[in-house]
Amino acid sequence: MNATAIARLQDLRVETGGRALVDGVSLQLVPGKITALIGASGSGKTTTGLALLHEYPPGAVVTGEVNVPDALIGYVPQHPATVLNPARPVAALLQDIARTQVRHLPRRARRSAVRHRVLRALDRAQLPDGETLLHRYPHQLSGGQQQRVVLAQALLTGATTLIADEPTTGQDALTKQQITAQLAALARQGLAILLLSHDLEVVHALADDVHVMRAGRIVESGPPEELRLSPRHPWTRELLAAADSAEPPDGVPAHRDAATTDAVTTGAAITDAVTTGAATTGPGTRRRSPASPLTAQDPVLQVRALTARHGRTTVLHPTDLLLPPGCTAVVGRSGSGKTTLARCLAGLHRTYDGEVLLDGAALPRSLRDRTREQLAAVQYVFQDARSAFDEHRPVLDQVSRTAIRLRKVPPPEAPADAERILSSLGLAGDLIRRKPTELSGGELQRAALARALLARPRVLLCDEITSGLDTVARRNLRTLLADLLRTHPDLSLVLITHDRDTAALATRTAVLDNGRLVEQGPTEQLLADPRHPLTAALLRAAPDRGATPSAAPSDAGAAHGT
Repeated sequence: MNATAIARLQDLRVETGGRALVDGVSLQLVPGKITALIGASGSGKTTTGLALLHEYPPGAVVTGEVNVPDALIGYVPQHPATVLNPARPVAALLQDIARTQVRHLPRRARRSAVRHRVLRALDRAQLPDGETLLHRYPHQLSGGQQQRVVLAQALLTGATTLIADEPTTGQDALTKQQITAQLAALARQGLAILLLSHDLEVVHALADDVHVMRAGRIVESGPPEELRLSPRHPWTRELLAAADSAEPPDGVPAHRDAATTDAVTTGAAITDAVTTGAATTGPGTRRRSPASPLTAQDPVLQVRALTARHGRTTVLHPTDLLLPPGCTAVVGRSGSGKTTLARCLAGLHRTYDGEVLLDGAALPRSLRDRTREQLAAVQYVFQDARSAFDEHRPVLDQVSRTAIRLRKVPPPEAPADAERILSSLGLAGDLIRRKPTELSGGELQRAALARALLARPRVLLCDEITSGLDTVARRNLRTLLADLLRTHPDLSLVLITHDRDTAALATRTAVLDNGRLVEQGPTEQLLADPRHPLTAALLRAAPDRGATPSAAPSDAGAAHGT
C-alpha cells in the first residue's frame, strides 16, 4: 500500500452468476483527500464502496486485493431507511453509539455527555434542529433527514474513513451546499472520504480525484477540472454533456449503458406501453380525450385547508393547492413538509384535517378506504424505491401485480404489460427477472415508476425520482416525462424535487418552508423573479467546497401566493 494511503483496492473483481459487477478496479483513499466515483446506475460504484467494508452480494466470487485500516469505517448508504431501525426513535439510534464513548466518565456525568455528543453530531451532519427530531421514528423523517441522521451515526463512531453513497441525493440546494462544506471540513480534519455520486456539481466542488465507471470498469481517472475540460472517454463526455444540457450537443454520440438507458430515447415507447389496452374508468377516474383537455379552472386534484400532524406536532399548516392537468413542482428544504403533503394525497398519511378532492369528489384519508379506481387514479413513486419492493420476489412479478390488482388484467397477460413499460424505461431482459437486491438504486427507481404508470393514473406523485440517477438517465427521464405530459393532457404530474432542472419541467411551482406554503405561481416567473428569499436560494444555489457550513436563510417572512 502507498505510504500515505489509508485504504486501497487493487484489481478488484466481484462476480455473481457468471456476471462481473466490478472488474479490475484499483483505487486508493488518502487521509485528508476526497476520492469520487461517478458513472451510470448499475455501473458498480456501490459494489466498489461496499468492498471496503468486506460486504459483497450473496454468492459473490471476489478476487483482487482489499486493504483497509483497522479503525472503523463510516458508511452513509444511498437509501438510509434500510439501516435505520424503524422500531426505535432517533435518540435511541444515536445514544447507543454515544454511550460506548463515555464509559470512562463518572456515572453521573455520562447522561449529559451522551446528550452533548448526540447534539454535536446532529449539528455536524447539518441537522441544527436535531433536538426536535430526537423523539421521532425514521418513517416520520424526510429522506434528507434520514440521510443526515445516518451521517451523524458515522460521525459519532469517530471513523477515520467515510464512504458516502449519494450523500446529497434528495437534498435541497441549501442543504446540499452545507453537506458539501461539511464533507470538505471533515477531509480537512484528516478523514479519507470515498464519494459515490451522480451529482457532478458536488463532485466538481469536492473531489481531489475522480474515477469514471462504466459497466464495472474504471474507464477514466483524473482531477475533476481536468476531466471537465478535457474528457477522453466518450462516456465521460456524455455524462458531462448531460449535466450541462437537457439535450445531447452536436457531435456527442448517444452512448447508453445496457443496464441503464438503452430504451429511454423518446416518449413514444412509454406512451405505447401505458396506453396499450382499454383504459380503466370508474368513479374518480374519468378520462378526457386530448381534444378536450381539463383547464386550470377544472383541477384534477384539489387540496383544501390541509393541516397534517406527526403525533402532536403540526408538520403541515393550512394548505390550499390546485393541481391541474400538466406538471406541478413542489420544492422546499428537507423536512419542510413536501413528502407529508404527497403522502396525504396518496392516502398514506391520514392524520390530517381538511379535504383532498379528486375530480371534485372527496377522497378517503386512508388508502385502505379507497376504491380500486381511486387507488389507480392516484399513484405514488417513493424517494426510497428500495424500501418499496419486496426483496425476495423478482421485480417483474411485483410490477405485474399492479395490472392485476388495479386494472383486473388476467394474471397470464400482466407480465407482458409490465415488460413493455419496463423496457420503455430502459429495464429489460434478465435485469427485470432479478430480485430487487440485484438492482442499483437508480434501476429500482425506474422500476417503481413503471409500476405506477402501469395503473394508468390520473395523478402521478413522484418523490425525488430523478435523485438516484446519473446525468444521462436523469436527462432521458425528464424527456420521457415531458413527452408523457404532451400525449396525456389530462394527467396531473406532481414532482417533489430538489433538482432545479427537474423543477423546470413544471408549469407551476409551489414552495414549502417549515410546513407552510410561502410562494406559488408559474415556474418561469419564480425562476426569473422569486419573491420569497427561500425560493431564490433553493432554485439558484450551487455547491461550493470553500463555503462554511451555516444555517439556512431566515424562515421568517410573510407567505406569498399567485
